[in-house]
Amino acid sequence: MKKNQKNALQLDVNEVPKPLTWITLSFQHLFAMFGATILVPFLVGLDPAIALISSGLGTIAFLLITKGQVPAYLGSSFAFIAPIIAAKAAAGPEGAMVGSFLAGVVYGIVALLIKMVGYKWIMKLLPPIVVGPVIIVIGLSLANVAVGMAMNNPDGEYNLTYFSVALVTLAITIICSVVFKGFISLIPVLIGIVGGYVYALAIGLVDFSKVAAANVFEKPDFILPFITYTPSFSYEIILLMVPVAIVTLSEHIGHQLVLGKVVGRDYIEKPGLHRSILGDGTATMIAALIGGPPNTTYGENIGVLAITRVYSVYIIAGAAVMAIAFGFIGKISALISSIPTPVMGGVSILLFGIIASSGLRMLTDSKIDFGNKRNLVISSVILVIGIGGAMIKVSEQFELHGMALAAIIGILLNLVLPGRKDAEKEQNMKENTAA
Repeated sequence: MKKNQKNALQLDVNEVPKPLTWITLSFQHLFAMFGATILVPFLVGLDPAIALISSGLGTIAFLLITKGQVPAYLGSSFAFIAPIIAAKAAAGPEGAMVGSFLAGVVYGIVALLIKMVGYKWIMKLLPPIVVGPVIIVIGLSLANVAVGMAMNNPDGEYNLTYFSVALVTLAITIICSVVFKGFISLIPVLIGIVGGYVYALAIGLVDFSKVAAANVFEKPDFILPFITYTPSFSYEIILLMVPVAIVTLSEHIGHQLVLGKVVGRDYIEKPGLHRSILGDGTATMIAALIGGPPNTTYGENIGVLAITRVYSVYIIAGAAVMAIAFGFIGKISALISSIPTPVMGGVSILLFGIIASSGLRMLTDSKIDFGNKRNLVISSVILVIGIGGAMIKVSEQFELHGMALAAIIGILLNLVLPGRKDAEKEQNMKENTAA
């Protein structure tokens, strides 16, 4: 570990905190992930309580698989929002769970390959010129969803009162993100939701009847294979869900690199990229087995680590246990369900925009030259196919949609267009210069 990091260190990765510190800092990590983690099931029509439980179980599994060496928290993945919506329309929630599980299996296969032959091949398969535009597609393809939630009433008609709730929520979220420093700047989504909720309550848009009727402890609506449904496989579900793993794998690698810099360790080498990818995939499979959205490592929690200089995996595990407990508290689940749609629409406007902007940032940080026709062609095709919602439909059982199709075509273009080796050499030179 670097000297300056040692001087600032409060708790190292395997240090056990004192009880009061443990509880306090675990709650801090819980708050950091809470807003974004419950937003995903809210958008796709899954039970937020199960999203909390699956994030907790997935995080514990990740910590075990990485031998307690990687202090990362896993929450609901935004990359799977559009595919889950499409999969539910095609085959119901059960079909979406099957697709999510198979996406997790892809992680396992990739982890095995990395264990056998190293990790450089995946860096070549998923260069910034492919991943950056696909991430932009993820954000912009959801723009209509966010704006519709912000502007429309439950009947789908424009309503200025509802839109005012979204704008107030958005304003609070932006102010917390930009104006405030420290921990407040890491939980703008949560504060925005709370602020928007209070405003919606003040103007009479909140219904507390379900909260009053809910029990303190309740069993969430689990979706369990061979118990609540019999899994069935179709090419359509596979093609809707599995290709998204291409994007989330790249996101995972990026998070591991950033986390390694924060903590002062090389997580690509130890415990190894194969272990962290396997942990991420296992978390997604666990979520699919109980009815939750796929999981991914969270940048918000990495930010908490950077600010507090507390890296203890015990604190991460504490947050995971708290998330599981929250999932079984009926009052909390009912309270989450009472959040008006425009509140979520308001934070979604910013969040989906940030997803798109993060793809743009990846391209600028990687110094992608758009004067190069090769780069221009790859990014242009990915953007139009992905945002336009293009699809390949061979039969009722075989369809390849928007984002997944865009990602696959982007990878193929990068592999077959002339100049790939020169592009890889140039990219390596830029990365070495930046390092």
